[in-house]
Amino acid sequence: MSTPEVDKTKAHQYFSVSCFNDTWGYIDKENRTPEDDEAMLQLTMASAWHWSQREDCQPSNLAMSYWQIARVQALIGRGDEAVRYGKLCMDLTEREVKDPFSLGYAYEAMARAEGVAGDTSAMHEWLAKAKEAAEGVEDDGAKKMLLDDLATIT
Repeated sequence: MSTPEVDKTKAHQYFSVSCFNDTWGYIDKENRTPEDDEAMLQLTMASAWHWSQREDCQPSNLAMSYWQIARVQALIGRGDEAVRYGKLCMDLTEREVKDPFSLGYAYEAMARAEGVAGDTSAMHEWLAKAKEAAEGVEDDGAKKMLLDDLATIT
């Protein structure tokens, strides 16, 4: 059997974005089934892998991928994995990305993850850091989006 001709560059470009966007359909879906949760997890992981294979991948792309994985892990109740990917997002964002919006979301990932993992003290600490970072976001729409997401963490 011969290997089909595939433009891997175009495939990675397509699947990195497509899988990321398709994950949002599940994130926003009410009353997800266990099968939906599994599809959501597989999509976000596939997106991150395809991003990692792209020659044009920037630290911000990987950080956002780690953020989405942390969010999905938190949504399905896997606190330890949410913390793991939240840390990957935060470390990369603090080291390479550094803008207030991205930092706010990295801290949001940690707050949400720690909440799901059961460490409410850490959750509140990360939430405070995320709110502080949000104050540095100049775009009003982006700031509102971040603050609205932070308001969902309890």
